[in-house]
Amino acid sequence: MSTSGQQQFRYTQTPSKVLHLRNLPWDCSDEELVELCKPFGKIVNTKCNVGANRNQAFVEFADLNQAINMVSYYASSSEPAQVRGKTVYIQYSNRNEIVNNKSPGDVPGNVLLVTIEGVEAGDVSIDVIHLVFSAFGFVQKIATFEKAAGFQALIQFSDVGTASAAREALDGRSIPKYLLPEHVNHCHLRISYSAHTDLNIKFQSHRSRDYTNPYLPVNPTAMEGVLQPVVGPDGKKKEPESNVLFASLENMQYAVTVDVLNTVFSAFGTVQKIAIFEKNGQTQALIQYPDVTIAAAAKDALEGHCIYDGGYCKLHLSYSRHTDLNVQAYSDKSRDYTVPESSLLAMQQASAVHATPPVWHNPQSGPVQSSAGYATTSTVPGQAPPAWNPNFQGGGSTFPSAPTGYPGHSYAPPAPAYATAVHPPGSSQQTNHIATGSRPFSVSQPFQPSTMPPGGVPPPGHAPYHG
Repeated sequence: MSTSGQQQFRYTQTPSKVLHLRNLPWDCSDEELVELCKPFGKIVNTKCNVGANRNQAFVEFADLNQAINMVSYYASSSEPAQVRGKTVYIQYSNRNEIVNNKSPGDVPGNVLLVTIEGVEAGDVSIDVIHLVFSAFGFVQKIATFEKAAGFQALIQFSDVGTASAAREALDGRSIPKYLLPEHVNHCHLRISYSAHTDLNIKFQSHRSRDYTNPYLPVNPTAMEGVLQPVVGPDGKKKEPESNVLFASLENMQYAVTVDVLNTVFSAFGTVQKIAIFEKNGQTQALIQYPDVTIAAAAKDALEGHCIYDGGYCKLHLSYSRHTDLNVQAYSDKSRDYTVPESSLLAMQQASAVHATPPVWHNPQSGPVQSSAGYATTSTVPGQAPPAWNPNFQGGGSTFPSAPTGYPGHSYAPPAPAYATAVHPPGSSQQTNHIATGSRPFSVSQPFQPSTMPPGGVPPPGHAPYHG
């Protein structure tokens, strides 16, 4: 709109003793408004920091003619009204008086709405936000998001008093420079109260955090955070390494369980935690090692390999942005191997009590060895058949395996040999290694692929590898 158009707009408005001022500094004070307007008459009321960007205000004069004088002066003046060097646009308001009703952002509450100005999403991590605000008390929950006003966060405290203290101390302040990326020059906090009282956080991720619930599952999108690129010795961008691997599996002919992944990845070192989830119809997983070295070795050896012969359950690995997974200790989709075995056994027993029906055993029945080499028992009606044991194959040994060592005996047993795998019907015979297309799977400790029954379906609870 042209200058003449703006002047015409002002003149055609119905005069009011309340003026509407726009394009003010977002933290403009009442004193600055009074200083601008008092040459034209007595100011009886002001209202600052109005609008989505808090850059508007209302000024009420004691008399209508005083307001008309101010609008007329700046409409004809060659120098516009200014506050801190910013041009201020003045027009009549459609109200006749200022009613200082408190907006929802002024009503004290335990949840703060924080707008972080001068940054993009990802420049300020949720850990930095937690560090800044936890200086005033226990931060229960944080949720970050992007709106038209910019990068924002909801921060929940346990009580109104703590939230009020944080707002009074941090509103208008800047986050310390050493907590910000190098390309961020300034970072101002604009804080108001939120109408929320209890945030609903569904997942732990780089965008939301619930510090009151350490057992909340990890969000599958947590690995989508922005990471700073690392340059290798050759000058090319290098993927930042981590002790947590992100695995996506394709060609899922067979189910992949927590035990299966533990068997595969524990060949390179101790696996601490595993979490399996579904995203966009694809099975994905997070595998945590105690250090980056083990994770890097596992990634280099397993990338592009398949868990089952025939190209099934192919692994694609990358580093995760996580360093410590927050997972349930024992469930179908997650496992925490750092939990003491006694606690884990108690969980397993508790789940078995609820899941396994009672089976009556005949104390008079004993094991019978069949000619085919299977260990069988006499069964009675209602008794479950014995579990299938892959070690009892036709022509296989029926003797129990010998211990690997004896007290005082220094003899080391020989390395296990590969066994012939049974391939699913219709598949071509392949050598006994993890199928990779044309290159064999080679690690420091050889794998023995699991023996599948005819039809290619793995036995229940049977892991694909035996190290």
